[in-house]
Amino acid sequence: MSDKFQILSLDGGGIKGIFSAAVLAHMEEDFGINITDHFDLIVGTSTGGIIALALGVGKRPLEILQFYIEKGRTIFPPNPLLCLKRLYRRKYDSDPLEGALKGCLGEGFLGDSAKRLVIPSYNMGEDDVYLFKTPHHERLTRDYKVPMWKVAMATTAAPTYFSSFRKLDHLRLIDGGVWANNPTLVGIAEAVSMLNVPLDKMRVFSIGTTDEVKARSKWLDSGGLVQWSLPAVEVVMQAQSIGVSTQAQHLLGKERVIRVNPKVPDKLFKLDKLSEKELLAKASHESRHFAPFFREQFLSHTASEYKPIYGEGGYDA
Repeated sequence: MSDKFQILSLDGGGIKGIFSAAVLAHMEEDFGINITDHFDLIVGTSTGGIIALALGVGKRPLEILQFYIEKGRTIFPPNPLLCLKRLYRRKYDSDPLEGALKGCLGEGFLGDSAKRLVIPSYNMGEDDVYLFKTPHHERLTRDYKVPMWKVAMATTAAPTYFSSFRKLDHLRLIDGGVWANNPTLVGIAEAVSMLNVPLDKMRVFSIGTTDEVKARSKWLDSGGLVQWSLPAVEVVMQAQSIGVSTQAQHLLGKERVIRVNPKVPDKLFKLDKLSEKELLAKASHESRHFAPFFREQFLSHTASEYKPIYGEGGYDA
């Protein structure tokens, strides 16, 4: 067995996936590598799920970055009238997103991925988590038949932004970010429970989509529904992400969970605001700082070849 098992974890964040893709592209350029050669498992939620799936079909981060820049305004068209509409209906039509994902991922199936993948979604009809997984264990006999674009639609169906995704067995699937926007623990749990990887062999490279610095109103301290109606979701998402990172570091040790998720001013970036120049600049700065840590922690490991498993399960490099 190899002395390492490396996990690439990609947060949700809408069009801010530009940051994640750009960080990966810089690592490839700096070291002359194919980033996926150095990771045994990739987990991605929402926009991170799109990046994970695209990496699985062999696209390079620079190609994925170009996809975001070219398709961003098609997926999130600017329209001031949408603000009023959003009180009662989802903000955006899902058809442009579906068309863009089909163009990016093609008509292939999850089982065609060249890497082990885990992509979180949520089954609103059953109130249960829903994880799409490549066939990297003998128990995983269904998801590999699902078209990749459908997996991407399910993990990106963000409430209030897009409708739930109903084109897979009539399930009511929504964005995995409602429970695993930072999917680091999903990856660790998968490696332990399905691949029998010991904790002391794991390394995690976790990429966020920037972390807004917010001033929380003092009225929240004793506030009710009115005061909490808007900030509640933000607080829950932020707490979930921080909690996941902290627990992952407790499990593996701080030196083996490396997270890139820079603090930024409030309202600088939004899930549906195409700010490519600013995000590219932030990615350039952060990746320059991070590159020595990547070299030290991740570059020496080459992932074992992934072969779909329909018989014996487990990790054996």
